[in-house]
Amino acid sequence: MARDAGLDLVEVAPAAQPPVCRILDYGKFKYEQTKKEREAKKNQKVSELKGMRLRPKIDDHDLEFKTRTIAEFLQEGNKVKVTVIFRGREIAHSDLGRQVLEKVVNDLKDVAVVERAPFMEGKTMTVILSPIGKKSSAAGAPRPQTVTVQTQG
Repeated sequence: MARDAGLDLVEVAPAAQPPVCRILDYGKFKYEQTKKEREAKKNQKVSELKGMRLRPKIDDHDLEFKTRTIAEFLQEGNKVKVTVIFRGREIAHSDLGRQVLEKVVNDLKDVAVVERAPFMEGKTMTVILSPIGKKSSAAGAPRPQTVTVQTQG
């Protein structure tokens, strides 16, 4: 039947009893499958892990500027790894680095959530921030009501 129609006989479910086969154009079938996969890839949002490096003795204005940059990364939907780097004897004052990270977290509390709390790793102290989900804000918003108006005519 497949030869008469000029199509291919494709085994769809080989595990079934009896095996299930379909008569179709295999080239067209493969093309449509790859097209669906490409379309699914377009709709995916790939989240990157961006990084921001700070020092424990950073000035207030510099910290504000870097915090704004971190906020932009978060609004794009990326996670951000904020790192405070200690040099030399600064490591003895790791509490200053923790204060810098806490200030960043407090400034970004309305756009970010702490995914991993501040932790020391050698001469660096790191915190990982992830954006607050947009789904939760959309769920709480009221839906617009539709009104139908009937006219006599």
